[in-house]
Amino acid sequence: MNTYCPDCHRRDFIQRSLLGSAAFFTSAGAFAEALTLTPTQTEGPFYPDKLPLDTDNDLIVITDSITPAVGEITHLHGRVLDLKGKPLRNTLVEIWQCDANGNYLHSRGRNGTKGGWDKNFQGYGRFMTDTKGRYYFRTIKPVAYVGRTPHIHVMVTKGRDHLLTTQLYINGEKQNDRDFLFNRVKDPKQSAAIVADFVPLKDSKTGELTAKWDIVVGLTPEDAS
Repeated sequence: MNTYCPDCHRRDFIQRSLLGSAAFFTSAGAFAEALTLTPTQTEGPFYPDKLPLDTDNDLIVITDSITPAVGEITHLHGRVLDLKGKPLRNTLVEIWQCDANGNYLHSRGRNGTKGGWDKNFQGYGRFMTDTKGRYYFRTIKPVAYVGRTPHIHVMVTKGRDHLLTTQLYINGEKQNDRDFLFNRVKDPKQSAAIVADFVPLKDSKTGELTAKWDIVVGLTPEDAS
């Protein structure tokens, strides 16, 4: 009989996120011209008012818990780039989102029409980009709640400089057409810059998904060094 090993699980995840995830990323130097700037979107009212004790990039499992969060496990990955395609290293990417019941990790972010907060969902995570500008999170596919299409909140900072706050949406999600924030972005190229395809992860036996999304911030090459 197999015995579940929380520590082994965590070590395996860390190794995958820092090493194995390299297969997710495109090679450097693939950009011949300026990219489309990722548009700014509102931070919203539910950035955690009290951060969880665990703030790593695995939002599915908290510390050494053996019970995962409810939802479709998604591997969210990509790079942080400047407008010329240069990767930004040592750049902090933060994400936060509601749980599968539409609840946020916030004292006012509870959805009373569904179940309580999923205590196994971290709700918030952070990751420092590597030398190639890459970031990686394991989270759940975002879900809709009253008034909003599914989305993930994202903030990018470098040192003391705030670079971007935006939201990531599911490409092809029908509710996007009715979402007041998504539709504030009128330029088609910029709309395309805040959506990602959530597709089945190859060889996953548990229905996991993957979503690749590059974040482009308005820095000059000098700023990006």
